Amino acid sequence: MNHPPATDWAAYISQMENILALQLNDVRRQDLLIQFNRIAAMAEPLMALPLDQRLEIAGVYRA
Repeated sequence: MNHPPATDWAAYISQMENILALQLNDVRRQDLLIQFNRIAAMAEPLMALPLDQRLEIAGVYRA
């Protein structure tokens, strides 16, 4: 099975902190790291689900 490379969530949080001009303390940064890892773990089975090549993309709503 082909596995994507692991995401460095600590680096992602650091980059987003800089881009968004946020000042997070170490406790908040650690809490975010825990949450990102939890979200990634929940999404892993869904992302591994093979999709039929003939599936159409979802329609786009236009008002």
